Amino acid sequence: MEEKEVILSVKDLEIQFSLRGQVLTAIRDVSLDVYKGESLAIVGESGSGKSVFTKSFMGMLDKNGRVTRGQILYKGKDLAKYKTSKEWREIRGKEIAMVFQDPMTSLNPLKTVGKQIREAIELHQGLHGRAAKEKTLEYLRDVDIPLPEMRYKQYPHEFSGGMRQRAVIATAMACNPEILICDEPTTALDVTIQAQIIELLREMQKKYALTIIYITHDLGVVAKVADRVAVMYAGDIVEIGTSNEVFYNAKHPYTWALLSSLPQLGVKGEPLYAINGTPPNLFREIKGDAYAPRNPYALKIDYEARPPYFQISETHKARTWLLDGRAPHTAPPAAIERMLSKWKEVGTLERGSETENP
Repeated sequence: MEEKEVILSVKDLEIQFSLRGQVLTAIRDVSLDVYKGESLAIVGESGSGKSVFTKSFMGMLDKNGRVTRGQILYKGKDLAKYKTSKEWREIRGKEIAMVFQDPMTSLNPLKTVGKQIREAIELHQGLHGRAAKEKTLEYLRDVDIPLPEMRYKQYPHEFSGGMRQRAVIATAMACNPEILICDEPTTALDVTIQAQIIELLREMQKKYALTIIYITHDLGVVAKVADRVAVMYAGDIVEIGTSNEVFYNAKHPYTWALLSSLPQLGVKGEPLYAINGTPPNLFREIKGDAYAPRNPYALKIDYEARPPYFQISETHKARTWLLDGRAPHTAPPAAIERMLSKWKEVGTLERGSETENP
């Protein structure tokens, strides 16, 4: 297997928040390597810790949040030890940039779009005057904004939702980052525009040799863009593997539940699948497997001991006692079997393929 270059390595990370005199543990001993040039998707329900996890890479945790244990290693530096704004300015935008889900709140309504992109260029690329303006127009063309000379002078409210998201992407790219984090980048857009934005991000990744981390709950988006998928639940990565491995050979019951929730897997006349119960209270210490109370396949040990990772392949592992050699054989639910049969009919799942996406 070809050795990949690790661009960012998270080791045993714990993040806690202080709320009303209580401590909430949002991220629980998470370790993850991000490889240079890859597209990594982090998926899970709202509140699973996806955004908190990636915001810690940029020093963007809320004031009541802090890294209490672990490391975030980037270019020989441990970002988990950064405390001051001066330290983070060397990383935020310049090395790691983020595209947020709501483009209207990401842009300053009092400044023209061109000026906002140009400011990022002047700050992070050192260009000024005509050179900065020409570079700004180049980024506007890169993100397929028509009439860039005219749009340069316009304000965010004069852009459509899709064009605002393109402008946000251009602003992030103007920082010339190594890693781009996309936090639900298509949530506020209609389906047609979503597809255009996803295709745009893929093109930008190729042109600028980006490493992209997608945060999403939309498995359809994941299937189209991700090289690897990390499934988060209750502040922990419970399964990680290549896109094909997670979609075709998922092993964690929570991953099964997420896949079963795809609307495309619904049967006419029957209610759509929904995951029973609610995520655990993160103010309390979690004993055993956090997913156990919602897991129809839970074993007695799931309530007593946190499962380790079980290696399924060189690139695929899952944190579930069902993979222990002593556990009873458990077949995936019927919806997963239907899904696999359906995908085999239309062709293999490949990133960017023209076959039907889940």
